[in-house]
Amino acid sequence: MTEACPELSFVIPCLNESQTLATVIKECHRGGQPIAGGYEVIVADNGSSDGSRDIALAHGARVVEVPIRGYGAALAAGIKAAKGHYVLMGDADSTYVFSQASEFVAKLRQGYDVVMGNRFRGQIAPGAMPVLHKYLGNPVISALGRLFFGLNVGDFYCGLRGFNRKAVDELNLSSPGMEFALEMIIKSGLLSLKITEIPTNLRANPPGRKPHLNTWRDGWRSLKFMLSFSPKYSFLPLAAILVSVAVLLITAYAKQAAIFTGVNTLVFATSCLIAAVGIVSDYLLTREMLSAQFSSRRSPRSEVLDRLLGLGRGTDRLFKIAAATFLGSILGFAGLISFAVRGLLYLPSAGIIGLLSCALMLGAVSTYLTATKISSYRSLHRSS
Repeated sequence: MTEACPELSFVIPCLNESQTLATVIKECHRGGQPIAGGYEVIVADNGSSDGSRDIALAHGARVVEVPIRGYGAALAAGIKAAKGHYVLMGDADSTYVFSQASEFVAKLRQGYDVVMGNRFRGQIAPGAMPVLHKYLGNPVISALGRLFFGLNVGDFYCGLRGFNRKAVDELNLSSPGMEFALEMIIKSGLLSLKITEIPTNLRANPPGRKPHLNTWRDGWRSLKFMLSFSPKYSFLPLAAILVSVAVLLITAYAKQAAIFTGVNTLVFATSCLIAAVGIVSDYLLTREMLSAQFSSRRSPRSEVLDRLLGLGRGTDRLFKIAAATFLGSILGFAGLISFAVRGLLYLPSAGIIGLLSCALMLGAVSTYLTATKISSYRSLHRSS
């Protein structure tokens, strides 16, 4: 079964799975036999007290003891211990079809870094997935993942997935809980790993087994993780839309078009500009951190941005942009004072000049702070 450096490592997180573990390991053996480069089976035991460890050893698996509790902690330890060029991970509850191993390996041999299983493209046995998960939780999480991170993945939470071990090692996965599965696919997308998916079936849990997944707790943690992960680029189109809305509102106010004559028009326009500036600033800092840590996976978009903003030569151009917009805002405020002296602040043009002056000041402060953050981060990164 096991060679010094097998082509494939099966990694199975386990916590009190004596009811199903033997069946799962036997299926891994069946799935691994066609793999020409050899395979190994690793059970990452998370503190089982039901004899799961002895069952794993008796059926030819290598057991890795994981004292830190959590699905992610168990998987991380199992992956770290793996010797295979590729890893196929899956749960120990017998719901996944490990005999598909050769299909995953075939895709990985084609050069893909991550191969996801997609249960919705395969067959889901009656009762295998709770109705709430099937029609709300999983579709919503997957849809948000596609929206936020631009990934063409239909089943973000499928636990059966294969990957190139070295490529995933670069991701520095750290989530100890159920978010580990999301972290893997999200970071893979952010770092432009090659991702594909294949249909896989889902079997029902055996009678009497209680799933470890908590619907509401784990669903909330997944949503919070996605919302707080600072997408590198997916919100930029939203920033462009917000700027466009602001321009349209300012134009309508300038022409005193019907229903756009009040001060609320300028308030909404300002709010759109503030949101857009915040998104762009977060994007620049996030891409800087990703680029610094994973420079070998820089996308063409990052190269274009570097040339445009001069970031390849430092942050000098950002500071110049901040200075120019600051001077523009000062000139705008001077013009506003001129309107005030002449008693013309009621004019729409005065309101527009005031809005643009504030927007330029906001842009100047935001650009300056972004430049200083990037400079500080680069300095700290170099010193480390």
